[in-house]
Amino acid sequence: MGVKSFSFKEAIEYGRRIFLSNWFYQSIKIVVAFVFVYSGFIKLTDLKTFAGVISEYNLVPEGLLPPVVIGLPVLELLAGLGLIFNIRGSLGVIFGLLITFVTVLWYGILKDLNIDCGCFSEEELRGQASLWRAFYRDLVIIGGVLYLYLSRWLKNSRKSTFSLLAKIKSD
Repeated sequence: MGVKSFSFKEAIEYGRRIFLSNWFYQSIKIVVAFVFVYSGFIKLTDLKTFAGVISEYNLVPEGLLPPVVIGLPVLELLAGLGLIFNIRGSLGVIFGLLITFVTVLWYGILKDLNIDCGCFSEEELRGQASLWRAFYRDLVIIGGVLYLYLSRWLKNSRKSTFSLLAKIKSD
């Protein structure tokens, strides 16, 4: 029994079908949502530690620290749940949060801060390696979010194309 070989065109078509499949879309959506739900939940369970991490970046004025320390994890948790339950705008909130996180991580890297990234829990490694790891992890998650946007756009453009064709045929 031999192994069937695929042509390049067949391989591309197979990859396209996987990329556009509903299960792949749902898998990426659940992973992104879970990361945000988990991250928000972990931070809410230890607000004191999270406040310490945020203050180490020295980006938030002392008076705004309490609302940021409570609001950010709540926003992460709600955005993740919103993505799971298809609430409009949740993907946009997640994208905005990721851009903010990447910017703050890049700031920490450029300033050579030797601190925890503040992404999940105190157990994360401290220092530059942690910041770089978190930076790359967030870039991967941004890639997942961009995939979700692209997939939605392709599905919507296909629907509008088919409805336009149906309307043309009926006229």
